[in-house]
Amino acid sequence: MRVWQQYWFSSFILYSLSFLLIVCFCFLGTVPIASAAQMPEIQRRGYFTIAVKDNLRPLGFRDAKGNLQGLEIDLAQRLASDLLGKANAVKLKPVANRDRLSVVFNNQVDFAIARVTATESRSRLVSFSVPYYFDGSYVVVKDTGMQRINDLAKRKIAVLNNSTTIADIKYYVPNAELVGVKSYEEAREKIESDAVSAFAADASVLSGWVQQYPQYRLLPTKLSTAPLSVVMPKGLQYDDLRLQVNGAIARYIDEGWLKQRAQDWGLP
Repeated sequence: MRVWQQYWFSSFILYSLSFLLIVCFCFLGTVPIASAAQMPEIQRRGYFTIAVKDNLRPLGFRDAKGNLQGLEIDLAQRLASDLLGKANAVKLKPVANRDRLSVVFNNQVDFAIARVTATESRSRLVSFSVPYYFDGSYVVVKDTGMQRINDLAKRKIAVLNNSTTIADIKYYVPNAELVGVKSYEEAREKIESDAVSAFAADASVLSGWVQQYPQYRLLPTKLSTAPLSVVMPKGLQYDDLRLQVNGAIARYIDEGWLKQRAQDWGLP
């Protein structure tokens, strides 16, 4: 091999190795690593930090005095009472939807109770508790003449763009006309202007809608089921935390406490 060829070959190898090191460094620096507190540390500090919603009635929202209320707030305080001895042994951290999983990764909270549906793809990143509520698709209407899902045949039904509810409506009311909307507010505007007859979405959201706008009501048919679970970090070091949270939720289900609280908050 000539000298210039040896030089070119050596430079190529060094450049490639450098590039790989840079890529590895960047990858390790950006991938979130689960580092929430372990149970002994939580017990020493004396309180949980829990991510919740603050704008989603009736799961997690602020009342007229600014206090956090809702089914998920009740669950957070009950876990604090049973696992740490005091209902107020908890710091609630409101989060946006996009941050519900990441806050568990980067040590901002111990776990999240923030209307997260347990799915297979998400379970590769985090651990889910046993479900504390089974959400699912429902239809909300304003017209009192509509009593059943079949009354929507050949009617226009609003659905959120790209939502899983689209498949539910196509199955239950195949001859209805679907109208895509970008937001819940746009859906309400279309019902108010008679552009559509109904709106299909998750029960946990529509229940709050009905409470805020009593002229609306849910049709009785549940179109699908989606388990809502507590989001906890993965890793053997968090086994004790997961075991205690799962055991507590299982007891609440057996006692009927979770079902009663869901009913008290107007959830179907």
